[in-house]
Amino acid sequence: MRWIGFLSLVALSECLVTIPLTKIKSMRESLREKDLLRDYLQRHPYSHAYKFLSGEGVTVQPMRNYLDMYYIGTISIGTPPQEFKVIFDTGSADLLVPSIYCSSPFCVTYRNFDPRASSTFQSTDRHFELPYGSAKVTGMLGYDDVRIGDLVCKSQAFGLSWLKFSKSLEYSGYDGILGLAYPALALRNTTPVFDNMWNQGLISENLFAFYLSSNEKNGSVVMFGGVDPSYYRGELQWVPVSEQGYWQVTVDSISMDGKVVGCADSCQAIMETATSLVIGPTNPILNILRSISAQTTRTGWYVVSCETIHSLPDIVFTINGVAYPVPASAYIRREQTGICKTNLDTWDRSSYWILGDIFLRLYFTVFDRANNRIGLAPAIA
Repeated sequence: MRWIGFLSLVALSECLVTIPLTKIKSMRESLREKDLLRDYLQRHPYSHAYKFLSGEGVTVQPMRNYLDMYYIGTISIGTPPQEFKVIFDTGSADLLVPSIYCSSPFCVTYRNFDPRASSTFQSTDRHFELPYGSAKVTGMLGYDDVRIGDLVCKSQAFGLSWLKFSKSLEYSGYDGILGLAYPALALRNTTPVFDNMWNQGLISENLFAFYLSSNEKNGSVVMFGGVDPSYYRGELQWVPVSEQGYWQVTVDSISMDGKVVGCADSCQAIMETATSLVIGPTNPILNILRSISAQTTRTGWYVVSCETIHSLPDIVFTINGVAYPVPASAYIRREQTGICKTNLDTWDRSSYWILGDIFLRLYFTVFDRANNRIGLAPAIA
């Protein structure tokens, strides 16, 4: 999300390092090795898994978990391809990478796109300015081929930034952002990457899905065009999208120990892969913090006694009649210093809630554009 997606990252990104992505063995490969693939496909010809396992129009992009703060995958742009590490962001809709024309001194820490080195680049005279967090990104719009795994989006619009996000993100370990929200959030008269995947016939189903692992080395994936049921338990529960801009849903209520602490008369929430925390309006968040006896530090963080984590109640988000508990082990994090901080934050700009990665790590999430709905199921550990 342009205004929100990086609020929780700015203060925490200075200690990050970049580590190469790891190849993940797919369910299809595992079944093939055991000589079970053909039998599985014959027994499940009409399931979502059929298209995924048979390899028809589905791409799985590995991602790296950076300190439970955000998830990064590699894409390439141009001919020959120039690689970039990007955050796959469900809270924005544009593709942005740094360019060689960046005037900020921080650009030396990023990989910069060189349009002169690509035979397929198409320039424009259109400039843009976009808000991200507390900073603005300015640059020029261009078109080129964008590769994600085995997919190639031809003549994809993307932003070549001239000014970087902020000094605190100088060593953040990623170069740019690939937005996966609805086209309503994209730059005017441009088509987002995911929409081009569908329009150009690159994927067999008009959806994508996230599995966010707590493992820092590997395991996290974003999949385009299909769903792999081996990443979740039980059945997907579907929630209608309430407004087609962000991936926004209606929350029935938020409770702890059976007592409503927020959204008493329902509220709106956004599923946001580029935000590490759960963010909500001030009063409900303060209600939660008081209920767990959180104390404020001089630096503004809310902390609890580490000895109490096992006894703290779940925060339960009830969405479309289904309860989605978030345990204290998810909304409290233990620092190396021995202090236990909350993964909750407040904001005053809106009554909306932001369900970031501490929620999405618990629930495999399908973003279904064909039916304007979100599917949720408990993620495998």
